[in-house]
Amino acid sequence: MGYVSAVPPPRTDAAPEPEHDPGAGPGHDQAHEPPSEAPDSRRSRRSVAVALLVGTLGATVVLLASGRVWARGTTAFAGDSLRLTADGQTVTGLPAALAIVGLAALVAVFAVRGRSRLLVSGLLALSGLGAALSAVLAADGRSALDAAAARTTADTAAKAAGLTHTAWPYVTAAGAALILIAGLLALRFGRNWPAMGGRYERDGSPRARKAAVVDPDRPEDLWKALDRGEDPTSDQGR
Repeated sequence: MGYVSAVPPPRTDAAPEPEHDPGAGPGHDQAHEPPSEAPDSRRSRRSVAVALLVGTLGATVVLLASGRVWARGTTAFAGDSLRLTADGQTVTGLPAALAIVGLAALVAVFAVRGRSRLLVSGLLALSGLGAALSAVLAADGRSALDAAAARTTADTAAKAAGLTHTAWPYVTAAGAALILIAGLLALRFGRNWPAMGGRYERDGSPRARKAAVVDPDRPEDLWKALDRGEDPTSDQGR
Protein backbone atom coordinates (compact mmCIF):
# COMPACT_ATOMS: atom_id res chain seq x y z
CA MET A 1 0.00 0.00 0.00
CA GLY A 2 1.46 3.35 -0.97
CA TYR A 3 1.40 6.50 1.17
CA VAL A 4 0.50 9.94 -0.17
CA SER A 5 2.33 12.85 1.45
CA ALA A 6 0.12 15.66 2.78
CA VAL A 7 2.93 18.19 2.35
CA PRO A 8 2.99 19.75 -1.14
CA PRO A 9 6.35 19.65 -2.89
CA PRO A 10 8.29 22.90 -2.86
CA ARG A 11 7.91 25.16 -5.89
CA THR A 12 11.03 25.47 -7.91
CA ASP A 13 9.90 28.27 -10.19
CA ALA A 14 10.55 31.72 -8.70
CA ALA A 15 7.99 34.47 -9.02
CA PRO A 16 8.71 36.68 -12.00
CA GLU A 17 10.37 39.90 -11.07
CA PRO A 18 8.72 43.14 -12.22
CA GLU A 19 10.13 44.54 -15.39
CA HIS A 20 12.54 47.37 -14.86
CA ASP A 21 12.61 50.30 -17.18
CA PRO A 22 16.26 50.96 -18.02
CA GLY A 23 15.44 54.57 -18.80
CA ALA A 24 14.09 55.23 -15.31
CA GLY A 25 16.53 56.54 -12.74
CA PRO A 26 17.29 54.89 -9.40
CA GLY A 27 14.43 55.05 -6.96
CA HIS A 28 11.97 55.92 -9.68
CA ASP A 29 8.58 54.56 -8.71
CA GLN A 30 5.47 56.16 -10.05
CA ALA A 31 3.30 54.40 -7.49
CA HIS A 32 5.05 56.26 -4.64
CA GLU A 33 5.23 59.68 -6.27
CA PRO A 34 3.12 62.31 -4.47
CA PRO A 35 0.25 63.54 -6.60
CA SER A 36 1.09 66.83 -8.23
CA GLU A 37 -1.24 69.76 -7.78
CA ALA A 38 -3.43 70.52 -10.77
CA PRO A 39 -2.41 73.63 -12.73
CA ASP A 40 -6.01 74.92 -12.62
CA SER A 41 -5.96 74.73 -8.82
CA ARG A 42 -2.71 76.69 -8.62
CA ARG A 43 -4.01 79.35 -11.00
CA SER A 44 -7.23 79.56 -9.02
CA ARG A 45 -5.40 80.16 -5.75
CA ARG A 46 -3.15 82.76 -7.31
CA SER A 47 -6.12 84.54 -8.88
CA VAL A 48 -7.86 84.74 -5.49
CA ALA A 49 -4.84 86.44 -3.93
CA VAL A 50 -4.37 88.82 -6.85
CA ALA A 51 -8.06 89.74 -7.01
CA LEU A 52 -8.23 90.47 -3.29
CA LEU A 53 -5.04 92.54 -3.45
CA VAL A 54 -5.83 94.65 -6.50
CA GLY A 55 -9.50 95.04 -5.61
CA THR A 56 -8.83 96.26 -2.08
CA LEU A 57 -5.96 98.46 -3.23
CA GLY A 58 -8.03 99.94 -6.03
CA ALA A 59 -10.97 100.80 -3.77
CA THR A 60 -8.61 102.40 -1.25
CA VAL A 61 -6.94 104.51 -3.95
CA VAL A 62 -10.29 105.67 -5.32
CA LEU A 63 -11.59 106.69 -1.89
CA LEU A 64 -8.40 108.55 -0.99
CA ALA A 65 -7.93 110.25 -4.35
CA SER A 66 -11.57 111.36 -4.43
CA GLY A 67 -10.93 113.49 -1.37
CA ARG A 68 -8.05 115.38 -2.98
CA VAL A 69 -8.25 118.65 -4.92
CA TRP A 70 -9.05 117.97 -8.55
CA ALA A 71 -9.37 121.51 -9.92
CA ARG A 72 -8.48 125.09 -8.97
CA GLY A 73 -9.63 128.44 -10.27
CA THR A 74 -10.43 132.05 -9.40
CA THR A 75 -13.45 134.32 -9.50
CA ALA A 76 -13.81 138.10 -9.34
CA PHE A 77 -15.51 139.57 -6.28
CA ALA A 78 -15.56 143.23 -5.14
CA GLY A 79 -12.59 144.14 -7.29
CA ASP A 80 -10.55 141.23 -5.95
CA SER A 81 -9.80 137.71 -7.09
CA LEU A 82 -10.93 134.82 -4.93
CA ARG A 83 -9.33 131.41 -5.14
CA LEU A 84 -11.56 128.41 -5.67
CA THR A 85 -10.88 124.71 -5.23
CA ALA A 86 -12.95 121.62 -5.89
CA ASP A 87 -12.12 118.16 -4.58
CA GLY A 88 -13.20 114.91 -6.16
CA GLN A 89 -16.26 114.49 -3.97
CA THR A 90 -17.45 117.96 -5.00
CA VAL A 91 -16.79 117.35 -8.69
CA THR A 92 -18.46 113.94 -8.74
CA GLY A 93 -19.25 111.52 -5.97
CA LEU A 94 -19.77 108.63 -8.38
CA PRO A 95 -16.24 107.11 -8.27
CA ALA A 96 -16.23 106.89 -4.47
CA ALA A 97 -19.74 105.43 -4.40
CA LEU A 98 -18.85 102.83 -7.02
CA ALA A 99 -15.65 101.98 -5.16
CA ILE A 100 -17.72 101.14 -2.08
CA VAL A 101 -20.04 99.03 -4.24
CA GLY A 102 -17.02 97.26 -5.73
CA LEU A 103 -15.52 96.58 -2.31
CA ALA A 104 -18.81 95.09 -1.13
CA ALA A 105 -19.04 92.99 -4.31
CA LEU A 106 -15.47 91.74 -3.79
CA VAL A 107 -16.47 90.39 -0.37
CA ALA A 108 -19.81 89.06 -1.64
CA VAL A 109 -18.06 87.01 -4.34
CA PHE A 110 -16.94 84.57 -1.64
CA ALA A 111 -20.38 84.39 -0.04
CA VAL A 112 -22.24 83.09 -3.10
CA ARG A 113 -21.81 80.35 -5.68
CA GLY A 114 -22.94 79.42 -9.15
CA ARG A 115 -24.77 82.02 -11.20
CA SER A 116 -24.99 84.36 -8.24
CA ARG A 117 -21.20 84.49 -8.12
CA LEU A 118 -21.12 85.26 -11.82
CA LEU A 119 -23.55 88.15 -11.34
CA VAL A 120 -21.61 89.57 -8.38
CA SER A 121 -18.37 89.28 -10.35
CA GLY A 122 -19.98 91.22 -13.18
CA LEU A 123 -21.10 93.89 -10.71
CA LEU A 124 -17.54 94.12 -9.41
CA ALA A 125 -16.15 94.63 -12.91
CA LEU A 126 -18.85 97.17 -13.86
CA SER A 127 -18.28 99.20 -10.69
CA GLY A 128 -14.59 99.53 -11.55
CA LEU A 129 -15.36 100.47 -15.14
CA GLY A 130 -17.98 103.02 -14.11
CA ALA A 131 -15.70 104.61 -11.52
CA ALA A 132 -12.87 104.95 -14.05
CA LEU A 133 -15.08 106.52 -16.74
CA SER A 134 -16.78 108.93 -14.34
CA ALA A 135 -13.41 110.09 -12.97
CA VAL A 136 -11.99 110.77 -16.43
CA LEU A 137 -15.13 112.47 -17.77
CA ALA A 138 -15.43 114.77 -14.73
CA ALA A 139 -11.72 115.60 -14.53
CA ASP A 140 -12.31 119.13 -15.85
CA GLY A 141 -14.20 120.22 -12.74
CA ARG A 142 -15.51 123.40 -14.35
CA SER A 143 -19.12 122.96 -13.25
CA ALA A 144 -18.02 122.40 -9.65
CA LEU A 145 -15.84 125.54 -9.70
CA ASP A 146 -18.65 127.58 -11.26
CA ALA A 147 -20.98 126.41 -8.50
CA ALA A 148 -18.34 127.36 -5.93
CA ALA A 149 -17.97 130.82 -7.52
CA ALA A 150 -21.73 131.42 -7.41
CA ARG A 151 -21.90 130.24 -3.82
CA THR A 152 -18.93 132.31 -2.68
CA THR A 153 -20.00 135.57 -4.35
CA ALA A 154 -23.74 135.04 -3.86
CA ASP A 155 -24.08 135.75 -7.58
CA THR A 156 -25.63 133.05 -9.71
CA ALA A 157 -23.98 134.53 -12.81
CA ALA A 158 -20.46 134.28 -11.39
CA LYS A 159 -18.09 132.00 -13.25
CA ALA A 160 -14.72 130.52 -12.48
CA ALA A 161 -11.67 131.56 -14.46
CA GLY A 162 -8.05 130.48 -14.68
CA LEU A 163 -8.83 126.81 -14.26
CA THR A 164 -5.99 124.41 -13.46
CA HIS A 165 -6.23 120.68 -12.92
CA THR A 166 -4.35 118.14 -10.83
CA ALA A 167 -3.49 114.51 -11.52
CA TRP A 168 -5.85 113.16 -8.86
CA PRO A 169 -8.74 112.40 -11.26
CA TYR A 170 -6.43 110.11 -13.21
CA VAL A 171 -5.11 108.53 -10.03
CA THR A 172 -8.74 107.82 -9.20
CA ALA A 173 -9.25 106.27 -12.62
CA ALA A 174 -6.15 104.09 -12.11
CA GLY A 175 -7.54 102.82 -8.81
CA ALA A 176 -10.86 102.09 -10.49
CA ALA A 177 -8.99 100.12 -13.17
CA LEU A 178 -7.64 97.86 -10.41
CA ILE A 179 -11.21 97.18 -9.30
CA LEU A 180 -12.05 96.32 -12.91
CA ILE A 181 -9.13 93.87 -13.03
CA ALA A 182 -10.38 92.20 -9.85
CA GLY A 183 -13.81 91.81 -11.46
CA LEU A 184 -12.34 90.30 -14.62
CA LEU A 185 -10.36 87.82 -12.55
CA ALA A 186 -13.52 86.88 -10.68
CA LEU A 187 -15.34 86.35 -13.96
CA ARG A 188 -12.55 84.18 -15.33
CA PHE A 189 -11.55 82.10 -12.29
CA GLY A 190 -14.32 82.75 -9.75
CA ARG A 191 -16.13 79.47 -10.35
CA ASN A 192 -13.19 77.63 -8.72
CA TRP A 193 -12.81 79.99 -5.75
CA PRO A 194 -13.84 78.74 -2.30
CA ALA A 195 -16.91 80.09 -0.57
CA MET A 196 -17.23 81.44 2.96
CA GLY A 197 -17.73 78.69 5.50
CA GLY A 198 -16.84 75.94 3.03
CA ARG A 199 -14.08 73.43 3.71
CA TYR A 200 -12.06 72.58 0.65
CA GLU A 201 -9.37 70.14 -0.22
CA ARG A 202 -6.21 71.09 -2.08
CA ASP A 203 -7.82 70.46 -5.44
CA GLY A 204 -10.75 72.74 -4.58
CA SER A 205 -13.33 69.98 -4.13
CA PRO A 206 -15.56 70.17 -1.03
CA ARG A 207 -14.42 68.01 1.85
CA ALA A 208 -16.87 65.43 3.11
CA ARG A 209 -18.43 66.49 6.38
CA LYS A 210 -18.47 63.93 9.16
CA ALA A 211 -21.80 63.34 10.83
CA ALA A 212 -21.85 64.29 14.48
CA VAL A 213 -22.65 61.64 17.03
CA VAL A 214 -26.03 62.32 18.63
CA ASP A 215 -26.82 60.91 22.04
CA PRO A 216 -30.62 60.42 22.21
CA ASP A 217 -30.48 60.69 25.99
CA ARG A 218 -29.06 64.24 25.81
CA PRO A 219 -31.61 66.85 24.71
CA GLU A 220 -28.88 69.35 23.82
CA ASP A 221 -27.48 66.92 21.22
CA LEU A 222 -30.92 66.54 19.69
CA TRP A 223 -31.36 70.32 19.39
CA LYS A 224 -27.90 70.73 17.86
CA ALA A 225 -28.68 68.06 15.28
CA LEU A 226 -31.91 69.83 14.36
CA ASP A 227 -30.04 73.12 14.00
CA ARG A 228 -27.64 71.43 11.57
CA GLY A 229 -30.57 70.17 9.53
CA GLU A 230 -30.05 66.54 10.51
CA ASP A 231 -32.61 63.99 11.56
CA PRO A 232 -31.60 62.81 15.06
CA THR A 233 -33.90 59.81 14.78
CA SER A 234 -32.13 58.39 11.73
CA ASP A 235 -29.35 55.83 11.91
CA GLN A 236 -26.83 58.43 10.72
CA GLY A 237 -27.54 60.80 13.61
CA ARG A 238 -27.13 58.04 16.23
